[in-house]
Amino acid sequence: MKKLTLLLGVLVLALGLLAAGCGGGKKAEKGQDPVLTKDELIVGTEPSFAPFEFPKENSKELTGFDMELIEALAKDMGYKKCTIKNMGFDALIPAVNNDNLDVAVSGFTITEERKKQVLFSQPYYKSGLALVVRKENADIRSIDDLGGKKIAVQIGTTGAMYAEKLKSKGAEVKTFNTSDLACMELKNKGVDAVISDRPVLQYFLAQGGNAYAKMVGKALSAEDYGIVISKKHPELQKALDKSLDNLKQNGTYDKLYEKWFGEKPAK
Repeated sequence: MKKLTLLLGVLVLALGLLAAGCGGGKKAEKGQDPVLTKDELIVGTEPSFAPFEFPKENSKELTGFDMELIEALAKDMGYKKCTIKNMGFDALIPAVNNDNLDVAVSGFTITEERKKQVLFSQPYYKSGLALVVRKENADIRSIDDLGGKKIAVQIGTTGAMYAEKLKSKGAEVKTFNTSDLACMELKNKGVDAVISDRPVLQYFLAQGGNAYAKMVGKALSAEDYGIVISKKHPELQKALDKSLDNLKQNGTYDKLYEKWFGEKPAK
């Protein structure tokens, strides 16, 4: 009986080793980043930034330019699955650096301050900040008219950073967890203006915001969006850049861009 028990134990161990050897995941090359050998890419986003990331109507699933782009990139990189995790914007970079996420894509502007904390992919979208006010407002025509006014922004964004500089001119800055909430505060007449990314405000106006709001002045700045990667994973950064080049060359990027922005990307 003892011999039979011993034999069964050896067989179980052998089967376990065999299963481990045949398990999922790509074959790792010597020195290769483990993130590149997985079957699943874990992506973080804050889904209230239409048309880049937002919930589908009557669904918990997310859609938008960023969402479709990262799914196409994951497929090109050889991942079998792309899992999107929803979290607060301020939590995304810490989650990437703690390896709770592989990457984050959420309309992140590439800034020198952020580059001290993380790596970025090559730019995938050129944006800029803009300003919206209520339709009846005739006092605010540009950024120069915001002295002493109340401004709504999304916390942690470059719009929030820009607004902070206006405090020296007497402006009051109110921060919100999402751009949608900042625009709602404008609708409720709690603020005089909203500063956010131009394409986001354009989409907000097109989706009904123009009933009570309008965009004024010129673009406040030119900004590049990039995908966030931990500094521990430079090989992942290179792989993302290579796949982004592939999508641009095979026409996938142009199709997604035209679908979400109604025009072809500038060359």
